[in-house]
Amino acid sequence: MIAFCVFNNKGGVGKTTLLCNLAAYYAMREQKKVLVVDADPQCNATAYMFKEKELEELYSPTRDGKTINQLITSLKKSKGYSDIPVKKSATFGVDVVPGDPRFSLAEDFLAKDWLDATAGDERGLKTTYLFQALLKWAKEKKYDYVFFDMGPSLGAINRTILLSCDYFVLPMSSDIFSLRGLQNIEVSISTWKKGLDRGLTTYFEDNHEDFVFDDQSKPNRDGIKFVGYVTQQYTAKTVGGKKQPVDAYEKIIRRIGPAIKKHLIDSLNKGAKPIKAYKLGEIAYFHSLVPLAQAASKPIFGLKSSDGVVGAHFDKVKQFEAVIKEIADNLANNIK
Repeated sequence: MIAFCVFNNKGGVGKTTLLCNLAAYYAMREQKKVLVVDADPQCNATAYMFKEKELEELYSPTRDGKTINQLITSLKKSKGYSDIPVKKSATFGVDVVPGDPRFSLAEDFLAKDWLDATAGDERGLKTTYLFQALLKWAKEKKYDYVFFDMGPSLGAINRTILLSCDYFVLPMSSDIFSLRGLQNIEVSISTWKKGLDRGLTTYFEDNHEDFVFDDQSKPNRDGIKFVGYVTQQYTAKTVGGKKQPVDAYEKIIRRIGPAIKKHLIDSLNKGAKPIKAYKLGEIAYFHSLVPLAQAASKPIFGLKSSDGVVGAHFDKVKQFEAVIKEIADNLANNIK
């Protein structure tokens, strides 16, 4: 089983659309067993993958708590790791741990316990490994892939996720802010990994044994690796019917590869298996299809005429499936 998170420190890069369609492609076209964990308190992945009636049932008082928030609530009450709340998305072919706006309140709790974790405290380590415990459960349930949807922050929630996953995929837009964010990611992950290693070492020195979960298994200490990036095609501005120069965009695109090598590959992938091509693919602007997919609660490549697809839209649907297939194939090759 492989755990991925699709993450960028910058918002507006098509993160959730990419994640949901990639997960659906593996499930529906490759027959993989896939779990999506909506760890973004904005709940965009959950809103996309379920129809309105399903969402009403999901967040009804009778089902209250059957979301990702259940995991943190159980830990706060010192009840250990909770059962995993899962709901099937029939239109995407994946299982989902639904998101919850209340999960944003976990930031302070996770931040406090992080300080304890770096000091070797058992409770702090348990909290920090919250999602690694979920991944142990997913492995027992024989999932092939687990995808985490995340917000764009470098806060405590995302730290807990990034310290638990095997790989992260980086969606990039063609702007200077995406480039600047790479150094933030490098510094944060490197600092977190050092802090966690320090905490585990201190725990061993204090207790004369390694930190283990309740079932006596040890946490994964290999650390997350960068596995590839996906770029968004830019749209050249048109003024008076003429395309404007796009030299600025092209310059940024030329800088993406070297910047990723410097801040992610050289820093985070030391000792990892070499990867030939970190660029997984490029997604064009499918603006006209995204609202249709959201309204139908379907992956873009699954849209039909009954969902409002007409005329040239059919070619766009085929084009999108070819793009997502390329990304899925390249990602699978990079983890072999």
